[in-house]
Amino acid sequence: MNSVKGLLAASVISIQNSCFVYPACQNCFSRLILDSRRFNCLKCGCTGEAKDASYRYRLSLKIADTNDLFDITVFGSCLDPFFGVTAENLQRYIQDFSQLSGETNTESSTRALVQAVETCFIGKRFIFGV
Repeated sequence: MNSVKGLLAASVISIQNSCFVYPACQNCFSRLILDSRRFNCLKCGCTGEAKDASYRYRLSLKIADTNDLFDITVFGSCLDPFFGVTAENLQRYIQDFSQLSGETNTESSTRALVQAVETCFIGKRFIFGV
């Protein structure tokens, strides 16, 4: 699944999602279902305490080369250098910021993060392994 079939040089046209970090199963990388105390993976059945959930990057992009448009999703630690931290640490920073600022609605911090990601990616050219 991780084998690169080819390389594609393309520019990022837009960011397709506003949630760049998700709670991920350590066994199969599927999105976990979280409640206040527990997590559950619907794919492989893994369970545990919510505080022990791992996080992973998922960035969905619309990209264009000279001829075509593509929807592409980039997962995992290859995004660490772009964000400057692991997904685990970014999630922790977001939670800490919300607690320190007293925000009950994380909409403004999410909006700020989306704007930062758009500034860093939109209009830039990257080489994607596909």
